[in-house]
Amino acid sequence: MKILAINGSPRKNRNTATILENALNGAAIQGAETELIHLYDVTFKGCTSCLACKQKDGKSFGQCAVRDELTPILEKIRQTDALLLGSPIYFTSMTGEMRSFYERAAYPYLNYSEQGASLFPKKIKVGLILTIGTDENTIKEYGMNRHFELTEMMLGQLFGSAESLIVTDANVYGDYSKFAGSPDEAAVLQRRNEEQFAAYSKKAFDMGRRLVSFAE
Repeated sequence: MKILAINGSPRKNRNTATILENALNGAAIQGAETELIHLYDVTFKGCTSCLACKQKDGKSFGQCAVRDELTPILEKIRQTDALLLGSPIYFTSMTGEMRSFYERAAYPYLNYSEQGASLFPKKIKVGLILTIGTDENTIKEYGMNRHFELTEMMLGQLFGSAESLIVTDANVYGDYSKFAGSPDEAAVLQRRNEEQFAAYSKKAFDMGRRLVSFAE
């Protein structure tokens, strides 16, 4: 049993990576073999719209034809039993690295010839973890919740099944006192993050356990 996690954050030991590691711990306690990949260590680019993955009887049909450092990771996804994707939210969306990865990892399996069909060779569970330094009301006010829902829906359609964990009020700066803003507001933000982060870590742990249970 293998579960692969992709960290789309440039930071390897902050909110997104920590939550992903908690999810992997939940999978590991169920006996799964786990691996965490940091996208910012990988040199690659997004979809080039070559359409080789869509050409009938082509050698790259249903797979990304671009060859770079992302290629072996895409192959690992085809071999894994469950997949975790994690990204902070920058400017209302996933990081550029995660978006480029998402294009390359998902688009080849979109089958235009059959409505709702997928070219992915099997069904796996995908866990989507998004961290954001604001609250649920702001997410809805800016319409980000709909974007998150559509991403989850597409992942489920292409890979088999998907669920999301949106980590709100994430501590963006670490020590808020070093950055612009009122001291009182900084204290409130840090306290709120500390109170909620442990709960989100437990939710991630439980997600990891579910992903493995689904795959068994």
